Amino acid sequence: MKILVLMHKDLVPPLSKTEDEFDRDEVPWITEWDVMRGLEALGHTAIAVGVISDLKVIKDAIDEYSPHLIFNLLEEFDGEVLFDQNVVSYLELLRVPYTGCNPRGLMLARDKALAKKILLYHRLKTPRFQVFPKNKKTKKNKSLSFPLIVKCLTEEASLAISKASVVHSEEKLYERVQYINHKIGVDAIVEEFIEGREFYVGILGNYKLKPLPIWELKFEKVEHPEKEFYSRSAKWNTKYRNRKGITTTFATVSKEEEEIINKVCKRAYKHLNLNGYARIDLRMTNTGEVYIIEVNPNPNISKDDDFATSANHLGMTYPMVLKDILKLAKGWAKKV
Repeated sequence: MKILVLMHKDLVPPLSKTEDEFDRDEVPWITEWDVMRGLEALGHTAIAVGVISDLKVIKDAIDEYSPHLIFNLLEEFDGEVLFDQNVVSYLELLRVPYTGCNPRGLMLARDKALAKKILLYHRLKTPRFQVFPKNKKTKKNKSLSFPLIVKCLTEEASLAISKASVVHSEEKLYERVQYINHKIGVDAIVEEFIEGREFYVGILGNYKLKPLPIWELKFEKVEHPEKEFYSRSAKWNTKYRNRKGITTTFATVSKEEEEIINKVCKRAYKHLNLNGYARIDLRMTNTGEVYIIEVNPNPNISKDDDFATSANHLGMTYPMVLKDILKLAKGWAKKV
């Protein structure tokens, strides 16, 4: 097939380079590189289309190349994370098949508070929460119990999540909320912090869902791993990761726990109207209670990231993962 790969203009990879000419951990465009190379390995013609804030770039590329399908790697439009759903809506209006999640699923899942309300309505456990808008003074709800964790309401990739995000007093809570509201410039969401093991479950599917092996975040060199979480440093700072012994790996759970986790993830996926592929982030307490922390449509699919490595645990090579994503995109296009 002829495939247009939509990506941020600043993340168009230098495909003239070979992989031994750069450090995978240092370049920001590694996912884009992996997808382009993976599509080529499958025999497709992959054409990178860099986008920032102009839909005409997309329309012109479609008119010029007449692609069979679009591989959507955009995570924002014009600097706004929530605008990615509008780009997908535009593709639907143009009747062009695309990979990943549909506009409704993106809208529901990208807003963490809205997603949690839907999950709670369907009796799926998620931490109690409260939204603190950036332009409104808000007091803590008395029903919330410390410790609490303060996050951005809509941003991704652990933006602004650090050790200071977990607070144990109202003073620290308001201090952190103010940081999110004014320094980052977005609404904050405050959740009860769930101590326990942290899991990630990738899912492939439109209607029939295929959960990938459960992946676990491990802190091997800390005294209380149940109190740790995936901060920005835990994700991206190599020295910090080494010092705390941070890895993500296949989770050792009982058959019963695996069935519970997979059932919870599939229900969340369906209730949020997702399709294509997604990753569900969960925490499990020492009493076996499973809480959904976040639901991430169109997660990172670089060759080294959790989604692809968990699929590899099933024997799926990276090109096989991309092949499944393409197949799901074509299947979805036939039914909309």
